[in-house]
Amino acid sequence: QVQLVESGGGLVQAGGSLRLSCAASVRTFNTMGWFRQAPGKEREFVAARRYSDSSTYYADSVKGRFTISRDSAKNTMYLQMNSLKPEDTAVYYCAAGSTITIATIRVHARYNYWGQGTQVTVSS
Repeated sequence: QVQLVESGGGLVQAGGSLRLSCAASVRTFNTMGWFRQAPGKEREFVAARRYSDSSTYYADSVKGRFTISRDSAKNTMYLQMNSLKPEDTAVYYCAAGSTITIATIRVHARYNYWGQGTQVTVSS
């Protein structure tokens, strides 16, 4: 059974940092990523990392502030979030897929597996 278990959310002041973790139970993915959803808004792409070449992709809104990484030994993905802004407040979801392409890496519907979500709240 595939499981993605997230941790690391919380409340932080603007300008602060948080690190999210996502531990996977299997290694059959070709891509893992992070999405977020704020109240009343669509789920949106944040960042992703391809296994094949470790290439990374970011939403323009987080580029330069967030870093996605992976510890292959622990089969865990991380999202380091720096210089957080109130508009980063959302539930953050870890996602994974086995057939993700560069063309679909930002499309949440193409990811097969999802974590339970972790709340990130940034106060002004």
